[in-house]
Amino acid sequence: MSNDAFYWWDGEDLVLNILGTPAAARDAILKPRGNQLKVSVATAPEQGKATVAMVKFLAREFAVPVARIEVIFGETNVNKQLRIRAPGRIPDKLRDLILR
Repeated sequence: MSNDAFYWWDGEDLVLNILGTPAAARDAILKPRGNQLKVSVATAPEQGKATVAMVKFLAREFAVPVARIEVIFGETNVNKQLRIRAPGRIPDKLRDLILR
């Protein structure tokens, strides 16, 4: 992994650096920007609700239960780090970027 990577594998777990965009038009995984993956959610950033919505969205995208996604830091910040325990799949948008 290079220092500018937005992700790395820790065993079976995928760790992602996220640049979140709350109150967006739609939930979406966007392109990486430097060492962060841009992810937007439609939920407003009120008391961590956008982070909760992001975790639920990413759980569907990576085919894991919500409980298998840990917010390492950034619960109430646009800069986040998430650990996805043993992703069930890699979303199509990321498949060519995330290599095992």
